Amino acid sequence: MKAYLQSYKVILFIGVLLILNSCKSVVIPVFAAQLPPDKPNYQKQASWAVLPNTYPENLLHWKINRDSLQADVFYIYPTLNIDEKDLRWNVPITDSVQNKKVINKAVYYQASAFINAGNLYVPYYRQAHLRSYSQYDTGGSEALKLAYIDIKNAFEFYLKNYNKGKPIIIASHSQGTTHAIRLLKDFFDGKPLQSKLIAAYIPGIAIRKEEFKHIYLMKSPTEIGGFVSWNTYKNNYYPKTYNEWFKGVATTNPITWDAKIASQRKDHKGFLFTNNKLYKQALKVYVKDGILWITLPRFPYRIFALGKKRYHTGDINLFWEDIRENAMLRVKAYYNRKEIIKKNIN
Repeated sequence: MKAYLQSYKVILFIGVLLILNSCKSVVIPVFAAQLPPDKPNYQKQASWAVLPNTYPENLLHWKINRDSLQADVFYIYPTLNIDEKDLRWNVPITDSVQNKKVINKAVYYQASAFINAGNLYVPYYRQAHLRSYSQYDTGGSEALKLAYIDIKNAFEFYLKNYNKGKPIIIASHSQGTTHAIRLLKDFFDGKPLQSKLIAAYIPGIAIRKEEFKHIYLMKSPTEIGGFVSWNTYKNNYYPKTYNEWFKGVATTNPITWDAKIASQRKDHKGFLFTNNKLYKQALKVYVKDGILWITLPRFPYRIFALGKKRYHTGDINLFWEDIRENAMLRVKAYYNRKEIIKKNIN
């Protein structure tokens, strides 16, 4: 009996320790207390996740257009460091774990939608940790600024060394869209380079309709020179931050690409699921003043998504084929318009 009580006390003691440890909050060091990761050198191929001559093997089977592409796509990936135990504000571009996520998640399920529209450029950058948004005033602002410095430097290097005058698609998601907004303002909005902007596909962040001075929300599938954006949620669900963040913001129907607020299942061209298969006519959408509502997508194991309310991670791959076809259509529209202008001048 005595031995039993002794064992019970030991187990109880260990249990208490585990509870106490689980209750400890992680202390995040202030931004200034951390040395920033080394600055990327975009002259080095290793600083790019994707260049036109270094497509990952898993992308190549999506590449249908084998002709020389007449446009470029500059893609900025979303936040991939969401580990609460990771105390870093910014991730070095030499982090192999994060870089695998860039290739196998962001590039494969998002950037892949654009590879038949243009030559794909994806720079690694010192992405800010997810907490940078919830702790914006206590380090997040600086972390996001540091990340944008890399995006800006990568884009400047791209313009000088790779672009060679081709028109450009800007594509992004989530944190990538945070940086894409600044990039569009710094390089395109009311500036000479705007004439080279085919379109900006920038979902995953609430964007005011008047965010830019000269870049407008596009309202037709062949319109060029503007932007499209959306934030995806379950049908009839309002996020808690709806009134503060989303109500009234720019929202595109990523199936019809026009002013229609709803589309039917038959209109949906394809959802790229994690089993690497494309599911057509999988969902319906409804634009609800600042957010995009979708029905429960039809895909294997959909029963496990019954309680899902926020489809943030699927903003692009839910409409993968719709985006792929539309991006190619806008490139064609860009060159058609250029040809019309040329004829009028002559």
